[in-house]
Amino acid sequence: MRTLIVDDEPLARERLRALLAECDGVEVVGEAGNGADALAAAASLTPELVLLDIRMPGIDGLETARHLAGFPSPPAVVFCTAYGDHALEAFEASAVDYLLKPVRGERLRTALDKVRRWTAQGHARESAAPGAVRSHLCARVRGSLVLVPITDVHYLLAEDKYVVVHHRGGQVLIEEPLKALEDEFGPRFVRIHRNCLVAREHLTGLRRDTQGRLMAIVAGVDTPLEISRRNLPMLRKLIRTL
Repeated sequence: MRTLIVDDEPLARERLRALLAECDGVEVVGEAGNGADALAAAASLTPELVLLDIRMPGIDGLETARHLAGFPSPPAVVFCTAYGDHALEAFEASAVDYLLKPVRGERLRTALDKVRRWTAQGHARESAAPGAVRSHLCARVRGSLVLVPITDVHYLLAEDKYVVVHHRGGQVLIEEPLKALEDEFGPRFVRIHRNCLVAREHLTGLRRDTQGRLMAIVAGVDTPLEISRRNLPMLRKLIRTL
């Protein structure tokens, strides 16, 4: 079983590696000290199992698990944490098991058996649990993962089966429905057209173009964005409150 160890504490990673060395059929293919590095490692190493800490700087373990669930071949996730107060969130993130530190060898072997049964039954990991809100969007660019902080996003534009994420550093494509993004991020974005969501914090005003169409002015975006008639009354009301 190809396994990736993710923990921000080197000693914790060392302990897990030592325990796994005593387990048959397990190959540790890599380690990572934070969520962003874990996602990059998982994309390149394609582990079958990720042993994942929860409390880590930056992207925590719960959000990392939600991103892993969106991979083409998502690995099984077993959380390893010193805190017992995240168990419900962990299983909502489709974890196969939840281990408390210090992890005991016997308990780890039980978790590995669960993962083997889970894999043999052909389970597919589910995407983010209802109500879970990510701090980043994850895109694949030329074979590498790019994490875009949601606070850097100016607007989201649906094009065919993709959504183009226009952000502070440029743009990337993600394969997520625009409606799902609207539901997840709620009040952070406002719909200006059936195919476009704009970050409220970057919406600065409205302007009529030479053809008489009303356009949204978005900070950091050179070209104003078209507003549909259906969304115009709500946008006018929003602009008055900004």
